[in-house]
Amino acid sequence: MDLTTFLNKMNNQEMVEVTSDAFPFCLEMTQRALRITSKINNSYRTPEEIEELFSELTGEDVRGKLVLFPPFHTDFGQNTHLKGHVTINSGVCFQDQGGITIGDGTLIGHNVVLATLNHDLNPDKRGCLLPKPITIGKNVWIGSNATVLQGVNVGDGAVIAAGAVVTRDVPANTIVGGVPAKVIKTIPQN
Repeated sequence: MDLTTFLNKMNNQEMVEVTSDAFPFCLEMTQRALRITSKINNSYRTPEEIEELFSELTGEDVRGKLVLFPPFHTDFGQNTHLKGHVTINSGVCFQDQGGITIGDGTLIGHNVVLATLNHDLNPDKRGCLLPKPITIGKNVWIGSNATVLQGVNVGDGAVIAAGAVVTRDVPANTIVGGVPAKVIKTIPQN
């Protein structure tokens, strides 16, 4: 298994069975991510050093597009895509095997979790991985301790309240909150 084949499998939302060759590859990539994130998290780094390490982690140049306050955690890293300037506060965790795309101007609060994997309900297949992407639009604000689950699209200008658990798409220019998150109000446009 190589990275391109694995990413194709993830981006096509194919189940990863525990007995497949994709599963040990996923575990190998987790070790790679842990090596890089430990460099980000375990001593002081300048903003430029953090950008360089995050670029190594994702395989994409994020210089000039990222403000990151460690610690930051991910168990993969190579399916995260920043589409502009993004601010990530401390304690954030990305489970990005299924793909995370984040739009320009997005603010991600403390301890936010973005989780693109799920498991089968069948106990015999419980260890299998079920990937679906998360897409976050432009100028989104995700409040502290919120969780966004697999398959969710967050529209431009939306706000996810602190502590929310987002299980379905968030319309543009709305505020959602609660468990599970529901639309609280629409944000007036100028």
